[in-house]
Amino acid sequence: MFNNVYLNKKILITGASGFKGSWLSLWLISLGAHVLGYSLEPDTNPSMFKELKIEKNIRNVFGNILDTEKLEKTINDYQPDIVFHLAAQPLVRLSYSEPLLTYQTNVIGTLNVLEAARKTNSIKAFVNITTDKCYENKEIARGYKEDEPMGGYDMYSSSKGCVEIMSSSYRRSFLKEGYAMATARAGNVIGGGDWSADRLVPDCIKSIINSEKINIRNPESTRPWQHVLEPLSGYLRLGQLLMEEGGKYAEGFNFGPKLTDIIPVKEIAELIVKNYGSGTINIEKKDTLHEANLLMLDIDKAKSTLGWTPTYNIYQAIEKTVEWYKEFYKGGDILQFTFAQIKDFEKNMINKF
Repeated sequence: MFNNVYLNKKILITGASGFKGSWLSLWLISLGAHVLGYSLEPDTNPSMFKELKIEKNIRNVFGNILDTEKLEKTINDYQPDIVFHLAAQPLVRLSYSEPLLTYQTNVIGTLNVLEAARKTNSIKAFVNITTDKCYENKEIARGYKEDEPMGGYDMYSSSKGCVEIMSSSYRRSFLKEGYAMATARAGNVIGGGDWSADRLVPDCIKSIINSEKINIRNPESTRPWQHVLEPLSGYLRLGQLLMEEGGKYAEGFNFGPKLTDIIPVKEIAELIVKNYGSGTINIEKKDTLHEANLLMLDIDKAKSTLGWTPTYNIYQAIEKTVEWYKEFYKGGDILQFTFAQIKDFEKNMINKF
């Protein structure tokens, strides 16, 4: 898998304590990598990182990417081969109440990680995770291509657009002789272990568990929903090629679902209820905070250049997600169940890399 490029490699994951970081940590462990996590302590209860005791399976440092002294010392001491930078303020709605924090974390924090990596000669590859929301979204009925303008209505989206612009400038200014750095733009991810606030799937699950109505704000909005292992497989493929061939792949790439799998919020909620076997849905009036109604990604570049393509359709993604939460709430061995879901995904991957 991934040409064994991660076997015995030292990997740094910023944001390892988060939802995607937890899944990525476990996948890399299963590939034989040595993982160091650098992140804030989990801000949800429960959290995947704590519930699966991921800290016992990796080396871990709790720290802020805005703490440059601690960040640089951690990276220099560990001497990683590859960096996956996931640490971020990832919530659109929080960016309205915390605009300064959003920009400090997403823009300056990313610059801090890039700089710390540049001072560490061991690093060969850097996968910089941004978002599908980095594009200037005109809500057009087609997927955005990688060379389209960056932008964003809300502070979260615009901060990630800034990260893309800054990363491109940083690459050209400082990395001609340094590590190979690519950016990865993924859509809305779903999967077991996410308990973040103001996210559709966690909100649905929490409502079902608490026997409450599932409140939906924007029932007709669409997003490029995909199982968390989809973009992670893209990140790992990108990291592999950056390690093997360097700057040839040091560009931006979209990782999203097939266009046929982009469905509205209300249908996502209905499928969760159907798969869980319980739950009722309530449509709320829209609030005053702007959120995009339509967003799609064009993934042709990832297909043609990286050989990457989605594995699960949206129905399989929701089925796997609900299965995880059911296993968790019945008290099963959720760590081994998670590893089993990773292995099942690997078995079904269209391209084995």
